[in-house]
Amino acid sequence: MIERINLKDLTFEELEQFILQLSQKKYRAKQVFEWLQRGITDFDEMTNLSKDLRDILQEKCFISCPEIAEKYVSKLDGTVKYLLALDDGHLIESVAMRYKHGITLCISTQVGCRMGCRFCASTIGGLVRHLTPAEILDQVLFVQRDLQERISNIVLMGIGEPLDNYDHVLTFLKNVNHPAGLKIGYRHISLSTSGLVPQMLTLAEENMPITLSVSLHAPNDEIRNKIMPVNQLFPLDKVIEACKVYIERTKRRITFEYAMISGVNDTVENARELSSKIKHLLCHVNLIPVNEIGERGYVKSETDKIHRFKIQIERAGISTTIRRELGGDINASCGQLRRGYSRQSL
Repeated sequence: MIERINLKDLTFEELEQFILQLSQKKYRAKQVFEWLQRGITDFDEMTNLSKDLRDILQEKCFISCPEIAEKYVSKLDGTVKYLLALDDGHLIESVAMRYKHGITLCISTQVGCRMGCRFCASTIGGLVRHLTPAEILDQVLFVQRDLQERISNIVLMGIGEPLDNYDHVLTFLKNVNHPAGLKIGYRHISLSTSGLVPQMLTLAEENMPITLSVSLHAPNDEIRNKIMPVNQLFPLDKVIEACKVYIERTKRRITFEYAMISGVNDTVENARELSSKIKHLLCHVNLIPVNEIGERGYVKSETDKIHRFKIQIERAGISTTIRRELGGDINASCGQLRRGYSRQSL
């Protein structure tokens, strides 16, 4: 039996080659690509294709279509959280957040995660598998379809480490930005990493002006080793050096994510140490009150300590914000909904 192809896993150029191999005109690839990027679920919806071509595509290909397993809408701020079931039954999360400038969608790149960050629900249970380019794109297509509103910004900050799924994420980025598709500009896309140095350096050469968000969460190796095992492979100084290279290559400002954990990394001294290491970089610091997860026992820092930390960073001339907590009434933080749903299913 011949394995069928998920056409959304192909880049536009790969789709063109596939269409040519079917002895079809090259322009048909653009028509197929446009239909796929509209979130259609059946080849018969491609009404400007001949019946013969649709039959061929039906035989050789398939169109992935996640199902909404759970959906929650925050009464506080309109944040919408989706638990999506993939074709094989695995679950991922996507979160649509409303801002004045439009809707930002936070998407997942893996089922589970192997980075092991101690304060994150996504990594409990480890990595199950990578998402395909289609499964990453489907989150944008089907959330947009459900909301009946355009997604204007994307953040790859959901379940998984995007740079651990590098090739599939790169294909997704190319497709979501393509002028024949959703046309979401690279400058409207942010990608978060725990600090995979080799992939950060490779991404710097891709000529994609996306915003790179780097999860530091600690001012030194001693603290970072305790809460982020990846630091033992790529220590803080190497991560910061890779950030310097990324900035030089792309001319883009980096965002440093810093989860504020009570009694772990939230003192004024921690802020001074962090400032001394990043003040020479074109960067912004985003302070995140950590989400409290029962299995971990970490508690978010007190509000006044977060503000003192912010003031100390700003004294070093570094732009700093405190992340607004969205969807607090619907477990909108990464991994919480999937974890809760999985426990209910046991």
